[in-house]
Formats: sequence, structure tokens, C-alpha cells
Amino acid sequence: MRNKSPWSWVPTLYFAEGLPNVLVTGVAAVMYMQLGLSDTELALYTGWLNLPWIIKPLWSPFIDLLRTKRWWILAMQVLIGAALAGVAFTLNTPVWFQATMCCFFIMAFASATHDISADGFYMIELDEHTQTYFVGIRNTFYRLAVIFGNGVLVAIPGALQVMYRNRIAFTWSLVFYGLTGLFIALWLYHGILLPRPKSDKQSRQTASEVFSGLKETLFTFFTKFPLKATLVVIAFLLLYRFPEALLNTMTKTFLMRPNSDGGLGMAPTEYGLAYGTIGLIGLTLGGILGGILVSRDGLKRWLWPLVCAITLPDAVYIYLAYAMPSAATGVGLTIISSCLFVEQFGYGLGFTVLTLYMLYYSQGEFKTSHYSICTGISYLGLMLPGMVSGLIKDMVGYQTFFVIVMITCVITFVVTAMLKIDPDFGKRSVQKTLEDEEE
Repeated sequence: MRNKSPWSWVPTLYFAEGLPNVLVTGVAAVMYMQLGLSDTELALYTGWLNLPWIIKPLWSPFIDLLRTKRWWILAMQVLIGAALAGVAFTLNTPVWFQATMCCFFIMAFASATHDISADGFYMIELDEHTQTYFVGIRNTFYRLAVIFGNGVLVAIPGALQVMYRNRIAFTWSLVFYGLTGLFIALWLYHGILLPRPKSDKQSRQTASEVFSGLKETLFTFFTKFPLKATLVVIAFLLLYRFPEALLNTMTKTFLMRPNSDGGLGMAPTEYGLAYGTIGLIGLTLGGILGGILVSRDGLKRWLWPLVCAITLPDAVYIYLAYAMPSAATGVGLTIISSCLFVEQFGYGLGFTVLTLYMLYYSQGEFKTSHYSICTGISYLGLMLPGMVSGLIKDMVGYQTFFVIVMITCVITFVVTAMLKIDPDFGKRSVQKTLEDEEE
């Protein structure tokens, strides 16, 4: 039987990987805001949805004990589809919040498990040359899923709310029913088109052997360097994105809440264009440029310019909170979109530092597992401050909140100043390394 071309499954597989992630971490917050949650409630409850990606390294070694990676991919796509249907079905019930949060948690765990299985399947099905060739393709379709989620899927309910006289819960349920159909279609498609590599086999290890390996991985992660150096690394991973952790959910509510609540009052279609599309383009371009700069001169040479890039553009939110441009006008929407482009472009540049330092720390034995632990700690650093960001904002208002966020950029500078980096690290094949480890 002729081997299936990677073009037949890599793009759709990574679109399916990116979409539930953005639904849980981005679209859910917009939906709950429209359904009446305060910023305090919004940040606290949706913050918990990051938990599966934080603890993913703890259960990823056990995936191979039961079935194949292909089986896990298909099973998780069915489960994600069921969770999407659950959100759609329960949105119009008296227990809509508890029920939808439960469904989003199921979706988050299924998505994290799908990530593990899909990335593993990609590595065992494709040889090294083909993996390298398709890295850009898979990342492009992952980003397209993010654009689709933050852009199109936020704009569609806005259009439907005009048609159905502002029936918010009903219009969002229609969107999630549509997503259910999309994931059923992806499951059917992948059931036919996903290859069946001979090397995709159930592990012969016992659960106790896997558990022992996990303990060794964790032990070596925290003991590979002296205690002081390890604490510096953990502090960096937790706190480098502290300002971003505070901004993450509150920027969404700031852009869409009405002027009477201190927000810019953007319509969902305007939000989808400015944040979900133009902002993401800035993020992507910043990430590409960051990789190019570091690959040329090394991480240490560009460390501080990139750190400034991830922190200083946060000031655009102070400007927007005081200037309050109207998105209803062409000029106002251009100003807002430009500010979001600048902030996200800077974030894309600065995120290069975090990605490469995680690679730097993970060198040696257990490289893949140690990198996964680094990402889990980094997600924890986003989750904890993000959960209280709404409370802080509700206490002081958007204007003062964004000033506080700008002040906390000092934390990023402090934890970065404590790092020790080899001047030659990153000068060779950095862009390829960044792409291989991305998402």
C-alpha cells in the first residue's frame, strides 16, 4: 500500500491541535464575559483551565502504556467533539456555568493529551528530513487555528447576535454546535487518512517502570545544577512573563467591555480583526525576527533588547485606557489595531528568550522531558497571577491596572539579570530549533 503523503494529514492534525487550545484559553473568556461574568470571576475561573497544560508532563509518559498514538489522537478528537457538544447543549440550561466549565475542563485535558499524541505521532511517522520540511507547515496551520479561534469564532457570535436580537447564550450554542460538527469531520477524516506506522506500538513497559522513569526525570531536572542556579531558573520560568500573566485575560475584557465600564466597547467583529488577526500577525512576525537575530549573534547578545521588547510595549494599554479611541470609527480602529500589533510584535520578540532559555537549560539527558517540565512551570507562572488579575482590575479600574502592570515589568528585568548564559548559545540553527520546539 502506498504511503500517505504528509500533506494529507499534517495540516489538519495541527489545526485540530491548535483549535481546542485557543477555545479554552481565549474564546471561553470572551463568551463568559458576554454572558455576564465580572472580571474577577472571569480571571479566577478561566485561569483554572490552564491546569492540564501545567501538569501534562506528569501523565505524558503513561500514554504509550495503553494503545497507540494514532488511537489516542482519534479518541481525543472524539472526546473534544463531545465536550464541544456539551458546551453547546448546556449553555441554555439553568446550570450553564457549572456545566460549561466542566465541559471546558474535559476539553482542556483532551487537548493536552492530543498534543502529546500528535507530536509523538509526527516524530515516529516522519523521518528527520521530512520533519524539518513540515515544521513550518504544522506551525502555520496551528497559527491559522489560533486566528480562526480569536478572529472568526469571536466575530460569528457577534453577527448572529444581531440576527437573533442579542440572544447571547443561544448564538454561542450555535457556534459550538458548528464546532462539534467540525471535530466530528476531522475525526472521520483522520480515521481514514492518518497513516498506520509500524513503530506506533503500545509500550511494553509496566506502569511501575514508567513511574520510576518519571521520578528519575524529575529528580535530574531539579538536581542537574547547584541549588542556587536551579532556584534562579525556576524563578525565571515562573516570573519572566509576570506582566503578560496579568494582561492576558484583562486585555480581552478591556477591548470589549462598554465605555461605561472603562473598556473600549469593541464589537466582536472589530475584536476579531484587531486582536485575533492583526495582533497575531504581529506576534508571528516578532517570533520570526527574534529567531533570526539570535541565530546570527547568539542569545546573550540580544538578551536585553528582546527583554525590553516583551515589556515596554505593554505601555500601549496605558495609552489606550486614557485616550479611549473609538473602534466605531476607522481612525480609532486603526489606532487600536496598531497598538495591538506593536504589543504583540514585542511579545513575539521577547518570547524567543524564554523558548531558547528553556532549550538551554534542558540540554543533556532527558532533553525532551526537561523541556516539557520547563513549559509546565512557565504555564504555572501564567496561571497564578492571571487568576487574581481580575480582582486587581476590579479594585482599581483599567487605567490604574495597566500602570501596575507596567511597574511589574521590573520583575521581568530582575529575574533576567540573574541568568547566566553561554555567549555562543543560539548561534547555530536557532530558527530550526525554535520551530521544532514551538507549541
